[in-house]
Parts: sequence; structure tokens; C-alpha cells
Amino acid sequence: MYAEKLPKIWSAVCIGLYLIGISYLGKDTIPDEIGLWLGLSALFLIVLVPCLGVPISKAIYHRVRIEDGILRVGRERIPVSDVDPASVHAAIQSAEPIPAQQCASSMSSIDAPAASFRAVERKAPRLVGGGWAVPMGMDSVAISNRRGEPLLIATRDRAAFLTALSNATAAPGRF
Repeated sequence: MYAEKLPKIWSAVCIGLYLIGISYLGKDTIPDEIGLWLGLSALFLIVLVPCLGVPISKAIYHRVRIEDGILRVGRERIPVSDVDPASVHAAIQSAEPIPAQQCASSMSSIDAPAASFRAVERKAPRLVGGGWAVPMGMDSVAISNRRGEPLLIATRDRAAFLTALSNATAAPGRF
């Protein structure tokens, strides 16, 4: 079994700053002006929610798991038996990109449901998981299925993911 851990530092920092901020505001206003404090708390939520949008989307669309012979990426389920082992080994042999290359790659890996942004129209690998793009800073791995369809999977730990996928494709049913 393989499961990528989701980072929680950004979410914890954002929520911590929000709680510290509303606590500081409430220190002097709660007994007398609770309506003002509630209004400001709601106003600061408008700032907090977009800051938590990226971690939430990573959890929904780019969570990677391999278990029970199924590769789960976001909302998609791909049987490990459908993954081409040769493409996994080719991805393992390719050089690991440096952070600047990861950033550039994530900016160009768009698969949005709009004209000229679909991966199929650009002859690029289809992004797996249901998201519209690879989140900034995440690495992406291009593999293919046995039908030859190129797939792009966003991952946080390229080496561990490819090793687990290689083991799963070599021995189906083991994971």
C-alpha cells in the first residue's frame, strides 16, 4: 500500500493566524460589541478561505493512493493492471526535475474544460484526478495506460510514488 501524506503546515499557519487575529480583536470588544467582533471574524474568513483553497484542492484532486490493485488519484480510480509497466520504468529512469523545472512544468500542465486548454487538444498527457492543473510546487509524473493514453499524475514524492507503482505493476494484487 502507498499513500501520500498531505502537508498540513500551511493550513495550520493560516488557521492559527486567523485565530490569533480574532482573539486579539475580541480581547477588548467581546463584552461590549460582540456584533462588531462577529462581523470582523466573518470578514477575515473571506481572507482565510482562499488561503485554504489550495490545500483543500490538493486533498480532493491530487491525493495519491495505491491499494488493493487500484491506483487512486483524486476522484479517479485506475486498476494497476491497466498501467503500462514500461512507462513506469521509463519515468523512473528519467531525471528528477529541479524545483525551478517543477514550477515551470506545473504552470504549463493545464487541463481545464475550456477551448484550447484541454490536454487532448494540445496533445499533452491527460491530468488524472479531476483537477484542472498541477498545483504549483508539486512534481508531475507522465505515465501511460496499456491503451497508450498518456496520463499525468501530480505527486509530492516522485521517487516513492514511482517505486510503489513499479512494485504494484510488477506484482498485481500485492498492494
